[in-house]
Amino acid sequence: MNITKVRVFPVEGERLKAYVNIVIDDCFILRDLKIINGNSGIFVAMPSKKRKDGTYQDTAHPLDNETRKKIEDPILAEYYEALKNPGKVFSEDGIE
Repeated sequence: MNITKVRVFPVEGERLKAYVNIVIDDCFILRDLKIINGNSGIFVAMPSKKRKDGTYQDTAHPLDNETRKKIEDPILAEYYEALKNPGKVFSEDGIE
């Protein structure tokens, strides 16, 4: 599995830092990942939905740490690049 495209949409939130869309192996898109500034630092949160009881449940997530790292590393690299170059459009690749 390879993350072939990353699109970062930075926001000015206290905890929420960006929304992210990714393409896996040029054939599968995953939308609405989030970059969060948590208690232990920056991390990538998987897409989730709110349940009837008010809690959130991931709608997609990696099953092991190796896969999580394959997803998080390119996302965070693109996020930090976006911070260095505010206003620049990143990964202009048709994933919106």
